[in-house]
Amino acid sequence: MKRVVLITGHYWNSKRKAGFHWLADAFWYQGWEVIFVTAALSWLSVIRRDYRLAYPVLQEANQLQQMRLNLWSYVWFTPWHPANLRSQLLNHLSRGLFNLYGQFPLGSIEPLLRETDLFVFESTPALLLFDRFKQLNPQAQFIYRVSDDLRLLRNHSVVLETEARIAPQFDLLSVPSQHIYRLFAGLPNLELELHGIRKDLFNQDYVNPYPASETPNVVFVGNAHFDYDFLEQASQLFPNWQFHIIGPINNLPKRKNIVAYQELPFESTIPYIKHADIALQTLAYSPGAECFTDSLKIIQYTYCQLPIVAPAYLASSRPHVFYYQPGDASSIYQALIAAQNYDRTQISTENIYSWDELISRWIKMMNKNSA
Repeated sequence: MKRVVLITGHYWNSKRKAGFHWLADAFWYQGWEVIFVTAALSWLSVIRRDYRLAYPVLQEANQLQQMRLNLWSYVWFTPWHPANLRSQLLNHLSRGLFNLYGQFPLGSIEPLLRETDLFVFESTPALLLFDRFKQLNPQAQFIYRVSDDLRLLRNHSVVLETEARIAPQFDLLSVPSQHIYRLFAGLPNLELELHGIRKDLFNQDYVNPYPASETPNVVFVGNAHFDYDFLEQASQLFPNWQFHIIGPINNLPKRKNIVAYQELPFESTIPYIKHADIALQTLAYSPGAECFTDSLKIIQYTYCQLPIVAPAYLASSRPHVFYYQPGDASSIYQALIAAQNYDRTQISTENIYSWDELISRWIKMMNKNSA
């Protein structure tokens, strides 16, 4: 049985199901042993009240946990990790210390790393483990799945410098958006591979969770970068429309046509997406946010043939996305009306593949490299 180690910032049993959860599942379904490593977690995370501490990460720290047959979770907890200290002086003074992050003891998984066939890194400070893993297992293949622009996540400079140095050394640099593709343009190992989805889940029938209504149900699913001003204006412009906000988005406007659900398990969000009339990708801008043109949510909304409303800085070639200028009530109105009037049957789902199909591409690449 082949073994894959996925190094991510996510926790296996989190309510938030990110791409790396689905990659792990896809490898497992194809017969691989999977070790899901949660990294960039330390006492600095405790000080910052990291959302992952809502889960038993401290109790499970540095102990291999069996989640199911041949699938393991490992929380690599360290005294500190490279983090943006929000001070130019402190960030400068911490450079030498943070560069040592990859040298912390790996604990009980180290022997397993020596017998691993494939390492898949996510865009996190755990990139500083790359050299260490290469030394432990030079025969393995290495993939960098660049889920996020590290600049958007405001990572410490040692993480950005490490990414720039090691990116050409991966067997494959897999990026899920045109924006991130441009950041690595020119590297021979670069492939644009959009997010996959769990087609088996989205293809199921679900009971409509919305109350019967002749006016549109508009849904947002996410956990960060929310454009509060958009919701403030849109909910006033369309007082009869229902706006459903799913995710840990606090301090929403108090209006009868705004329904807040907080964070739901992933599968519980699917009926809200499938039965919605319009989807929102209404994100406030910060440097690097351009990568959200091809986010997992965009792919999921598209697969459910939903018209999408997004800010103008997320412009793409998708004909079913309608744009507004942040803060501009007229463009918000026009985008929502255009989305309401769009013929959903025209939204193509042909170029959307499952996570299994993405994994199959990777395995084919690996077999070619080792031939």
